[in-house]
Amino acid sequence: MRKIRWAALGASLFMLGSAASYAAVIETQSLVGFGTAKYPENFTHFDYVNPDAPKYGEVTYAQMGTFDNFNRYASRGVPAAATGQLYDTLMYSPSDEIDSYYPLIASNVRYSDDYMWLELDINPKARFHDGKPITAHDVEFTFDKFMTEGVPQYRSYYKSIKSVKAKSDLVVRIEMAEPDREKLFSFAQSTRVLPKHFWMDRVFSEPLNEPPVGSSAYKIVDYKAGQSVTYGLVKDYWAKDLPVNVGRNNFTTVQYDYYRDDTVMLEAFKAGEFDIRIESEPKFWENSYTGTNFDKGFIKKEEIPHQQPQAANGFVFNTQRPVFNDPKVREAIAYAMDFEWMNANLFYDQNARTRSYFQNTEYAAFGLPSDAEKAVLEPIKDKIPPRVFTEEYQPPKTDGSGRIRSQMRTAFQLFKEAGWELKNKAMTNVETGEVMTFELLIYNPNVETYAIPFQRNLKRMGIDMKLRSVDRTQYIKRLRDRDFDMVSSRYFANSYPNSSLMIVWNSNFIDSTYNTAGVMDPAVDYLTQAIADNQENPDQLLALGRALDRVLQWNFYMVPQWHYSKYRVATWDKFERPEIRPDYDLGVDTWWVSKEKAAKLPEKRR
Repeated sequence: MRKIRWAALGASLFMLGSAASYAAVIETQSLVGFGTAKYPENFTHFDYVNPDAPKYGEVTYAQMGTFDNFNRYASRGVPAAATGQLYDTLMYSPSDEIDSYYPLIASNVRYSDDYMWLELDINPKARFHDGKPITAHDVEFTFDKFMTEGVPQYRSYYKSIKSVKAKSDLVVRIEMAEPDREKLFSFAQSTRVLPKHFWMDRVFSEPLNEPPVGSSAYKIVDYKAGQSVTYGLVKDYWAKDLPVNVGRNNFTTVQYDYYRDDTVMLEAFKAGEFDIRIESEPKFWENSYTGTNFDKGFIKKEEIPHQQPQAANGFVFNTQRPVFNDPKVREAIAYAMDFEWMNANLFYDQNARTRSYFQNTEYAAFGLPSDAEKAVLEPIKDKIPPRVFTEEYQPPKTDGSGRIRSQMRTAFQLFKEAGWELKNKAMTNVETGEVMTFELLIYNPNVETYAIPFQRNLKRMGIDMKLRSVDRTQYIKRLRDRDFDMVSSRYFANSYPNSSLMIVWNSNFIDSTYNTAGVMDPAVDYLTQAIADNQENPDQLLALGRALDRVLQWNFYMVPQWHYSKYRVATWDKFERPEIRPDYDLGVDTWWVSKEKAAKLPEKRR
């Protein structure tokens, strides 16, 4: 799959009279960040698609909230659903591999084995939706635009890239200021290429009130401001026959309708207003998916098991708030979460407690640290909780009765050690006399279902947690401004420890909205940087991932919630799908509409 040739780098032997330095130049059509590529150079399609799937039919999805612009990368406002996918990437990663990328806009890759440069050949057939060719100049412009007008974390993440320059119309070269395989590959793999002719006179950080020129399989064909956005399959899409696209993108129309309330959204689904709903609430799944359209077989309800890595859901502390600065306070508050009672009374015993930031992977930390983990942790031993070495982290556990007296006793001891005690039924700071009160910021009313029992137990501890409900636009703004005490949120699922963890946890990315907890910790910085530096060392990554998991667990950055290792999927029964589902996704982009099935449904859902 890769060809290696030798090329002189640096001065000529004859010109300088010294020995030339040489580096291997690797030529390939795929770029693998982790592991090895599954598909050979001449593959025709991914294993999990039907290459003969028809391009037919419409699908409508539902979204919570609203939108006010079409620029996914604006620094303010709420972009319309799927607007980030309007632009194709340089390469494409399938859903049955962790970190392998295959040709899309880029057709070939060359790079030096010291990772100081990389060149991409642009597919000469590549086109934007307005028919203009995608060139190396657009790639150069994209990098410059993101670096000058994009979010600060982009500039920080790619600071090791010295330049991105078009060598010709169809060859772009990335040069590094210092060797950095991860950043070099990351840019080449996943950069979404912007059309220079559209964006050159527009401010990239500002909201956009018109659909932009894109390049992917779909373009915006209609919209109602704040209410819906409709995408149409591009009939002359330049990349439709590339191996990465065969059997995918099978709906001729994709629409997203917006709803302000999840309960209203569910009733709209049952009435036939949209086609697919993936349910996260066990209560709704057990009790609300009933009615005439279920009885008639128009709506299909199924649970699809999976072993995918699970996101770490939880009540996340903003550790930049003084009240949450002390890990003992955060640990004490975690004892107010009675998961066992919630699971029995709210979730029909369907959920499992989340305890790891690498849930359902081999990188989740269990037991005590191995020798390899201890070696990783030794240099930061004085900067991490001692229990990292001596105890296995487990979230507090109750008997499920709803009585948490023993948990409260443990919490009160922790509060006392942190300088708080119960006075007149209120948790009070011994030094300042301040009463502990904070706000849980939410935008989805369903969160109240499990926030209220948590709030009730906190009240028993003398803590006043107020529930503050805002619309999604306000929520996103306050999240960006770090104007919150606590949110019910998630840290995305990690198949393996990769450099994206820098944006989530490293203090150099404190302005990132992904760093929800506002973590600024030297030990976490050390581990995330080590992970970024060891992407080619699987054994070291295993030790680093588990070590990071332990440090995050014992710092109590969130009160962990739960996960469920099945998709709860309800669909209007008009879809067909391949026999093989991809390992790391539900694979809706490989489904298609069956004319025969659709003909049996009410007219609005055909």
